[in-house]
Amino acid sequence: MALKRPLSQHAQIIFRAGVESVCGDRLIRDTVQFGPTEIWFAEHCVDRQAIDRIILVGAGKASGAMAVGMIERYQADAASAGLIQFAGHLNVPQGCERIPEHLSWPDDLTLFAARPAGVNEPTSLAIEGTDRILHWVSEATPRDLVVVLISGGGSALLVRPADGLTLADQLQVVRQLSGGGADITQLNTVRKHLSAVKGGRLAAACRHAPMISLVLSDVLGDPLDLIASGPTVADHSTPHDALEILNRFDPERSISSAVYECLNQAEQQMLAPEAMSNVTNLVIGNNAVAVDAAGIAAESLGYNHVMQSARRSEGTAEEVGRHLADMTVEMLRRDPSRHHQDALITGGEPVVRLIETSRRGKGGRNQQLVLAAYERLLELDTSEPIDFDRLVILSGGTDGEDGPTDAAGAWIDGEVHRRARHLSLNAADFLRRNDAYSFFEQAGGLLMTGPTGTNVCDIRISLVDRLN
Repeated sequence: MALKRPLSQHAQIIFRAGVESVCGDRLIRDTVQFGPTEIWFAEHCVDRQAIDRIILVGAGKASGAMAVGMIERYQADAASAGLIQFAGHLNVPQGCERIPEHLSWPDDLTLFAARPAGVNEPTSLAIEGTDRILHWVSEATPRDLVVVLISGGGSALLVRPADGLTLADQLQVVRQLSGGGADITQLNTVRKHLSAVKGGRLAAACRHAPMISLVLSDVLGDPLDLIASGPTVADHSTPHDALEILNRFDPERSISSAVYECLNQAEQQMLAPEAMSNVTNLVIGNNAVAVDAAGIAAESLGYNHVMQSARRSEGTAEEVGRHLADMTVEMLRRDPSRHHQDALITGGEPVVRLIETSRRGKGGRNQQLVLAAYERLLELDTSEPIDFDRLVILSGGTDGEDGPTDAAGAWIDGEVHRRARHLSLNAADFLRRNDAYSFFEQAGGLLMTGPTGTNVCDIRISLVDRLN
């Protein structure tokens, strides 16, 4: 018997509430304030009289929305703030370069589509845009204030290969590490030492102007040197660290020899800390903020809720999904006289180990996670029947992108379960082929949001209703 309460709709409402709480434009409007004598960036104050122009630069899935929020905030405060010129350049994914019609946009400020939607890899356009960013930063004067807008996805959008390397070399490294299940710490540690802009090198290029970096974190624990590969932060890792990671994930040395040569020579090129003495870095949003907002939405819908945002790497999507299924069934089998509606809301970012390209299907970590949760639910259903109509498990990327797909993630509920059974879809087979998208495309349950203007890892929502 179908439930009166649409659990999958509730899960999507809760997910959207979490995402909206960390949208780039909203966070900037809440963080920045322009006044006649001061400009406030959170609790950091800048003397308004000391600057004539703000140079906005940056990269990431949310950086375009952050730039929109900056101009909206300035125009709202303009009566008291006086005239400030804005200029600069930001690299954003395709679809995130649109400027709202209500804004009077500065002529010298560019939102540049530096990669296609759904393709989270460096491109030649990203290199072109990065060179423009480096130009703006290096030419800034003492009467300029450089404001860097950084968010997740910045590593693929802020790209300038180190001397001796090509875009093809960097793509080979990223694909080798990602396909092998490297986490974001490992991936970005290597990226920093193969770049002319990451690992603090963007800040080092700003020789004459003060710089403020506003960061929307997509790395668990908010380590500033890893978010977007730390373009404005002193790097505490070494080329030797990067080499050790490559040795683990490339034991047969299939990656270009130029990459290894670059790392072997890089020990003499480490940046001195004083090269970044003019920089202030501020984290303005993260996964914990989104999870908290999702919890508030769950409570408003009548759910007794528990929330948790991971602070470190979680392991594989399959492991996280199976654990989430166990927790969901545990909630389902509790005494209904205490709480008949329960919610478990978690945040994090697991990894997926990819099989060889010839056998690989289509999907992303959130879809893989939910499919692994469904496989576990089917196993548990054999020992004691599960009423799939009384639960939903949803997982989605807050950026609206899950792997190279047009979905943010997926969910499993009674309707999806019945369609999968009707179509005789084998969850384990789709999991083995990294083909979760195809499973949910047929059974239903794909979470479609489009670009969201933010990126703070993933939100997972498990809901149960034991009475209706």
